[in-house]
Amino acid sequence: MTDSSSQYTDARGLLYRDGMLDPDGAKRLTAAALKNCDDGELYLQYRATESFGFDDGRLKTADYSTDKGFGLRGVSGEMTGFAHANEISEAAINRAAQTLSLLDPANQSPAPPPTRTNRHLYTEANPLELVPFAEKVALCAKIDAVARAADPRVSQVSVNLAGSWSVIDIVRADGFTASDIRPLVRLNVSVIMEENGRRETGVFGVGGRYLYDGVMEESVWRRAIDEAIKQAQTNLRSVDAPAGEMQVLLGSGWCGVLLHEAVGHGLEGDFNRKGTSAFSGRIGEQVAARGVTVVDDGSIFERRGSLSIDDEGTPTQETVLIEDGILKGYMQDRLNARLMGVAPTGNGRREDYAHAPMPRMTNTFMRGGEDDPTELLSRVKDGIYAKSFGGGQVDIVSGKFVFSCTEAYRVKNGKILDPIKGATLIGDGPEAMSRISGIGNDMALDEGIGMCGKAGQSVPAGVGQPTLLIDRLTVGGTGG
Repeated sequence: MTDSSSQYTDARGLLYRDGMLDPDGAKRLTAAALKNCDDGELYLQYRATESFGFDDGRLKTADYSTDKGFGLRGVSGEMTGFAHANEISEAAINRAAQTLSLLDPANQSPAPPPTRTNRHLYTEANPLELVPFAEKVALCAKIDAVARAADPRVSQVSVNLAGSWSVIDIVRADGFTASDIRPLVRLNVSVIMEENGRRETGVFGVGGRYLYDGVMEESVWRRAIDEAIKQAQTNLRSVDAPAGEMQVLLGSGWCGVLLHEAVGHGLEGDFNRKGTSAFSGRIGEQVAARGVTVVDDGSIFERRGSLSIDDEGTPTQETVLIEDGILKGYMQDRLNARLMGVAPTGNGRREDYAHAPMPRMTNTFMRGGEDDPTELLSRVKDGIYAKSFGGGQVDIVSGKFVFSCTEAYRVKNGKILDPIKGATLIGDGPEAMSRISGIGNDMALDEGIGMCGKAGQSVPAGVGQPTLLIDRLTVGGTGG
């Protein structure tokens, strides 16, 4: 990421074209469009994406697309005007600026620009261009063949390889400019195993903000196969999940998706400014058990949820949300931070140029504790051990959540028994956090495949946590 007053690179040449728009023109147009606003920016983006879907032993889909455009946003008080187009030109930006004339003129001085940074959390190279098409297809075919050979019960294998490369420029009315170039890759392996007429699935994926060699390394894709097959084998032995309130032991890493949904969304600034979160107005209060520290950190090297700067130009940072059970703060974009009288935290994110930014999580996780995970297991007298989750949902106002387990086990007297199927975890975030009675010393981040949805926008996000023991949680199941 560089200060764009310097000579712009070839990548930024994808945004600026002779006769259409140049950097000086972008500054001039933005200053004119936002002259009556508190805040706002011109967000320029070029994006290339591709994905390969390998199914039934052959390449089923191969998609490649490029897209570019701009979003022009003006903020006045609590009002936001936003217009976008998929053509980057002076004429299109001038047309968009007319929309902002509907805003009431700001009655206070403009918000100061973000802090500058030259930090790079990932390479600027384009992963899509560095590996030939044939090699990507060959990798998918190899994974398919190795997975099928691993166990005769494998009846279906699905491989998905995807990558994207995004070039953005942020231009403000005060002359501040910032740029970022963002790679992202992902590999997912899914297997279906069949035995005695019963079919079960196992899924595993890896990814991050790096190049394809991060997932094309043999040790990486072989691990993805092994983990997917292990999960399917486990699910073939599963029995119906019990139902009722019981102890729940949550695994480390990806199980942090429960934390993300149950607590994370409720700690985003917009819900708290409007008073619609279960955590609204509770800063300084105990909202979780002692020992629980929850952090959002968008500045971790090469992680899926990381950004050198957010989509408003603010550098990302480590933000402590809950410390030792006490609520310390919220994740903020510029608008909500200004209206709440606090500093932005680098959490202003958008799906792409056609969307306005809002407060969003980056990599959200719980810090590790001092408990030995084996000792935590020994404390479970009657409950379940949830090792992996599928989808989950949360109601922000009440904090109530529901999650489906993709791999879970019955536990009695500290011993892991049969795997179970059809288990869901039901509860509310603040209550579940207050019932945590053990925090493992094995904090891990997820493997890098998470997507987060909010208000119709999807962005890549990271989660993480140590092994956690929750004293009581409602388990929905089909067994007794």
